[in-house]
Amino acid sequence: MATILVIDDERMICDLLRSVFSAHGHEVFTATSGREGLELFRQRKPRFTLLDLRMPEMDGIEVLQRIRATDPNAPVIVLTGGGTDALEIRARGLGVTDFLRKGLPLEVLVKTMDRVMQRPTSTMQAPPTAAAVEDASSKSAEEGSILVVDDEPQIRSLLSQFLTRRGYQVRVAQDGPTALAMVEKDLPRFVILDMYMPGMNGLEVLRELRARKYAGGVLGLTGSQEENLLQGLLDLGAVDVMGKPVDMEKVELAVQLGCLLTAPS
Repeated sequence: MATILVIDDERMICDLLRSVFSAHGHEVFTATSGREGLELFRQRKPRFTLLDLRMPEMDGIEVLQRIRATDPNAPVIVLTGGGTDALEIRARGLGVTDFLRKGLPLEVLVKTMDRVMQRPTSTMQAPPTAAAVEDASSKSAEEGSILVVDDEPQIRSLLSQFLTRRGYQVRVAQDGPTALAMVEKDLPRFVILDMYMPGMNGLEVLRELRARKYAGGVLGLTGSQEENLLQGLLDLGAVDVMGKPVDMEKVELAVQLGCLLTAPS
């Protein structure tokens, strides 16, 4: 077992990575800001740190510089959705162990982490090969389907195309009753659910799903920030609630988290 520190301003990403690494027997600490991350780094002395570059107030490069001032040899993997060549050069100049883009299949990330812990801290890791990424991605399709429920054809099409390219099996429904009928026939592994639909809104659909003992992951999509609605979704066990327009990278992370948390034991 290793101690792992995750520093990322996205709470959902922290929760996802904590779940993944905890499932592999590791002790995981998370921080949603650079300052909090540095404090945990000094307190916990992690075996390795997973660091986002783009964070408010104190970005990942500054965090990395301060980590290096504390421990020049500490293994650090940069995981970012907005990395440029210039940022990668700066990060590698500060001795990062690896530089990975968000959106990689979780299995690739876990394998990279395992390689890091099996080698000396001074050894630079090669990035995962295209074959490894393809192999891990193809396994997603075997984990069950995703049901996208939204009354907007453009949203259904956008999500369906994106997730299909990522290797998932995707079905779509334009309203709540249709979605419930589809769930009755073929249980999806994960549901992406619009909150504002005519006739039966997303909260009502989720209540009915839970009443029918559906235990899979659910992601809510909404164009509103109505607090009671958002809290109602979370109280019913939604993985997260995201605003529109949707961020595809975050949607995929939510899907991965939901599938992980509802995986058969």
